[in-house]
Amino acid sequence: MAYPVERKPLSLAERLYLPQIFAGMRITIRHFFAKKWTMEYPEQRPAIPPGYRGIPTLVQDPHGREKCVSCQLCEFVCPPKAIRIIPGTVPADQPERAHVEKAPQAFDIDMLRCIYCGLCQEVCPEEAIFLQNQFSLSGYSREELVFHKDKLYELGGTLPDPHYKWDKKLAAMRGPVAH
Repeated sequence: MAYPVERKPLSLAERLYLPQIFAGMRITIRHFFAKKWTMEYPEQRPAIPPGYRGIPTLVQDPHGREKCVSCQLCEFVCPPKAIRIIPGTVPADQPERAHVEKAPQAFDIDMLRCIYCGLCQEVCPEEAIFLQNQFSLSGYSREELVFHKDKLYELGGTLPDPHYKWDKKLAAMRGPVAH
C-alpha cells in the first residue's frame, strides 16, 4: 500500500537557484583575496618542528672514525625489519680501533620499509645512529632507496661527541703518560 507524500511547492528563490549561486561566489571571492598557503618548494621549505624524526643515518666521531661497533641492537629493535647489518672484523692495521671487537661489514637501511620511529637511535649504545631533519626522500627505483653504509655516512656526516668515549678508551689502553 503506497502512502501519498505531500510536497510543498518551491519558492521563487529555490526555483531560480540564485541564493546558492551567490553563496558559492561569496566563498570563491573570499578565497581569492585571502593569504596564499602555497609554498614555492624547493626554494621555500617548511619549518621543521623540534623533535621531528627524519631519516636515520650513521655518523662519525670528530676524528672521522666509524662509531658503529656492529652490536646489531638497532637491527633487533627495528619493528619493520628495515635495518640489515653484517658484522665484520676490525682490520689489524688500525691501532686506534684496537679496543673495538667488530665493525659493520655491511649496514643497509631500506627507507621504503622504515617507519621513522626513532627506536634505532634510542637503542644505539655508541650514538652512531641519528635521525636527520631531512623530510623529502625520492628515488627512481627501489634499489636507490636502500641506503648502504657509505650513503648513510655521507648523509649523517660528523657530529660532535660530548662524551669523548673513544678518546677515553684509547687513553686507558695506552696507559698513564710519563712526564
